[in-house]
Amino acid sequence: MNYPYFYTATILEWKHLLKPDKYKDIIIQSLYFFSTQNKIKVFGFVIMPNHIHLIWQILDGNTLDKIQLSFMKYTAQQIKADLAVNHPLVLEKFKVISKDRKYQIWERNPLSIQLFSKEVLEQKLNYIHNNPYHEKWNILNESGAYHYSSEEYYKNETNNFEFLVHYQVLF
Repeated sequence: MNYPYFYTATILEWKHLLKPDKYKDIIIQSLYFFSTQNKIKVFGFVIMPNHIHLIWQILDGNTLDKIQLSFMKYTAQQIKADLAVNHPLVLEKFKVISKDRKYQIWERNPLSIQLFSKEVLEQKLNYIHNNPYHEKWNILNESGAYHYSSEEYYKNETNNFEFLVHYQVLF
């Protein structure tokens, strides 16, 4: 069995680049694409202003390193392209001195922890779903919900994201 992973990726220097919905939507579209291409299954996620958490499973024929690299590269390119056209001054804040790139959107070396049990997966899922409720974020809407999370899927069986799969299919 390919066990799922708890995955965390952070924007360079923890900048709040993911605050606009259009950048969150790039991440959503990427997760949808990878899932429809049978590369991943997504069991949970949250997109915060400066980082993301996922619980995903890498499907047969794919490797964690390759999927992570493709995901981060694609989302970075899409965000960078929008910044270049619509927010060039913001893009300059992501300029780096590096041999392989002029700009860097994501921090290097995202965190990936393999989840071997249902209990640990549920603990990580609860952590993900509680993330937006911390006072420091102030990102909940009037109803107290946060759209860019899998919480509603598990709480109310509302699947606003076609790529989500219930984690119980694993156990």
